Amino acid sequence: MQSVKRLFGLVVCGGQSSRMGMDKSLLDYHGRPQRYYMYTMLATLCDETFISCNADQAPTIDKQYKMIVDAPIYAGHGPMAGLLSAFDLYSGADWLIAGCDYPYLTRHALNAFIKSIDTKKTAAAFYHAKDKVYEPMLAWYSYPASDELKKMFAGKEYSLQHFLRKTDAGKYIPADIRAMHSVDTMEEYQRIKKELVEKELQEISQRFTTE
Repeated sequence: MQSVKRLFGLVVCGGQSSRMGMDKSLLDYHGRPQRYYMYTMLATLCDETFISCNADQAPTIDKQYKMIVDAPIYAGHGPMAGLLSAFDLYSGADWLIAGCDYPYLTRHALNAFIKSIDTKKTAAAFYHAKDKVYEPMLAWYSYPASDELKKMFAGKEYSLQHFLRKTDAGKYIPADIRAMHSVDTMEEYQRIKKELVEKELQEISQRFTTE
């Protein structure tokens, strides 16, 4: 198994969630909006990192963060639009994709995923063994994958899940499957936010106790 040579990171903002009632990338689990928290995490693992967003979101992104705005030709077609826009701008790069709605995702889990990638395949993703489905927003897409993705787009097929199944993408099951847990409602966000804050306070308290 060869290591990934040129890896760029892409934080996928997504859009307005009808169930959440707001843009999930603006939720704050760790002391700042999730879009920026994920950007910082990916930046420690990738050669370059960007926030993927649509034209409406672009003015809301802090200028200190690099972004890729969905190209007009792909706009309006979900995550595939962001991925294809990234492939077009940076020829030859592989992409590590991370969505903004995974509050339990850690740098350790992403690093372990990167190390597990079989570069003989065109893609790999976190995988739910029980449900037998990929997590397309926690995934690696090699540059050669862009050809098949563009064929799908031309045929009006926009599902990254379908692409991963069709190409028999690599499957990665994290040690802590909560890394793949996504949040869809404000009630769940508030519950997990409280849980994470309490955990952080406990860790700080333990550090002071042992010093």
